[in-house]
Amino acid sequence: MCKNTRGVSLFSMILFPNAKINIGLNITERRPDGYHNLETIFYPINIKDALEVVVSDKLSFESSGLDIPGRVEDNLCIKGYHLLKNDHDLPPVSIHLHKNIPIGAGLGGGSADAAYFIRLMNQQFELGLSVEEMTGYARKLGADCAFFIENKPVFAFEKGDEFESIKLDLSNYKIALVMPDVHISTAEAFRGIKPSPVKESLFDLITEPITEWKKNIKNDFEASIFKNHVEIRGVKAALYEAGAIYASMSGSGASVFGIFEQTPDLQHLEAENEVFYDV
Repeated sequence: MCKNTRGVSLFSMILFPNAKINIGLNITERRPDGYHNLETIFYPINIKDALEVVVSDKLSFESSGLDIPGRVEDNLCIKGYHLLKNDHDLPPVSIHLHKNIPIGAGLGGGSADAAYFIRLMNQQFELGLSVEEMTGYARKLGADCAFFIENKPVFAFEKGDEFESIKLDLSNYKIALVMPDVHISTAEAFRGIKPSPVKESLFDLITEPITEWKKNIKNDFEASIFKNHVEIRGVKAALYEAGAIYASMSGSGASVFGIFEQTPDLQHLEAENEVFYDV
């Protein structure tokens, strides 16, 4: 393989960060540090960005696809680079992100990009980081970034950055995801929240048959967001009308997913929403 004088591969490397959905989300208490303790189930889904890194003369970031708001220097991939460079001798890199995961959707796209950037840098520059070390870096970038290091179903708790593995396999079902033309900020989502302890943990509820989830597993953000954004509430209702076994808003919204026994016909939702099938 062609290498430069530093012994670093000159070829670019590409990974494909994927999104996640939240199956249930309970906000249990406000923490002294201003964050909230919560519990949720993170489940990876097959909607992906594309992330490329190549050695360059200077650090740079560019994107294509969906427009990414905010300043380049605030992008989590750039922050991840500086975080790693504090501890490792890294050359400048050129970062290209093709953005396909909807933004402001509760799908963790930005967090996935940050975690995959750490994974990619570890591979590209042979940093020798363990899963635990990569997870430690990811936690410094955002509450749910650490999930995407191992990227497997977990019960998440505390700030959403502590995990317990669970056995959850939805591969025999079809998951459809609908993204209304609405952006829900984190601030808006939390304004309507009243934290309260749970009577029965999601860790136990998720082991029940999927046919029971509709009765017992909820997303605490839905009550206030549905009140202010009736179109999101309407999408959830439409998914149940289309035969979903379980439907829910993901995270703090605005996307809504449905779990079906077979791929549903959601053509009636496609005119005003972005619809992803079999994710």
